[in-house]
Amino acid sequence: MSLTLAEYVNAGLELSPDDRAEAARLLQAAENEGGADRLGPGWLEEIDTRVGEIMSGKALLLNADEAHAQLVAELMSKR
Repeated sequence: MSLTLAEYVNAGLELSPDDRAEAARLLQAAENEGGADRLGPGWLEEIDTRVGEIMSGKALLLNADEAHAQLVAELMSKR
């Protein structure tokens, strides 16, 4: 018996945060199998641009705790 999408999502929400993150990573990896030929037009150029920004120091990178804190602050400001 296969789960409906709603059942699948509800089951996923019962997982620990770490297990949810791992499940999301595995699903994304499965979706990405096939490599660059599955990317839409322009994505390889976008990836190259973003990697270049990271390598040059132009991109501001945050660790997970910093990103989470920024998101929480932004959401709280909208209440």
